Amino acid sequence: MNTLMQEATVAEKSTKIFTDVREVEITRAIANEFHEVLIDRADSDVIVIGAGPAGLTASRELSNRGFKVLVIEQNNYLGGGYWLGGYMMNPVTVREPAQKFWDELGIPYKKVSEGLYITPGPHAVSKLIAATCDAGVKFLNLTKFDDLIMKNGRVIGVVVNWMPVSALPRNITCVDPIALEAKIVIDASGHDSVAVKRLMDRGLVKWKGMNPMNVNEGEEYVVHKTGEVFPGLIAAGMSVTETHGLARMGPTFGSMLFSGKKAADITAEKIKELER
Repeated sequence: MNTLMQEATVAEKSTKIFTDVREVEITRAIANEFHEVLIDRADSDVIVIGAGPAGLTASRELSNRGFKVLVIEQNNYLGGGYWLGGYMMNPVTVREPAQKFWDELGIPYKKVSEGLYITPGPHAVSKLIAATCDAGVKFLNLTKFDDLIMKNGRVIGVVVNWMPVSALPRNITCVDPIALEAKIVIDASGHDSVAVKRLMDRGLVKWKGMNPMNVNEGEEYVVHKTGEVFPGLIAAGMSVTETHGLARMGPTFGSMLFSGKKAADITAEKIKELER
């Protein structure tokens, strides 16, 4: 019987799939990799708040141009509202010429009518996330924006904390945040427009809130109005809509992609100005 058992054990080992690894090695690998990113990107060229379509597009563009980019995202997933079109239905739409972004990323789509295109949200967002990672962008997810760092009248970074900390009762625990510095901060936090609102609370900028839906008007103006709202702080995506009181555009994403691209262009120019 013992011989048969030994033979069975030998047979099992010969067909083993995975390499033996100690549990502590896995722990160390995760901790080391996380802290390498944190240490390296604590001082970045650009920090982007929010990993929705505008934030991902901006960060990908900038990283492809050689800038060191860090994205902070309060959720445990990336992509924001780009996973769904609307009403819990996952097809997403763009209006011409935004389908060119999909062409660039190799996202298949259908033409619905003149100037309107549609694709599954999961396909579009996963391609954008992968392309952003491939560009070298680094992420801190489950990371909540808390405040801005300001010196000499300009934004030079952000104050962040773990997202779960915000759910803890203040009378039980107080966990101090940490600071991350950058030459430019992009607020792509969507409807929350967290960085712009922090400045509004201090009377440094105006914030108007979103107007009722008008797709044609809303998409045009969110791209036109994308830009610096305070020295060192650029608004992109739905943060632009909320900041300037623009019409909402609902479940179509072309202006988010164009706004991210424009935010990247403006950021690159601003960094060049700082370095002159």
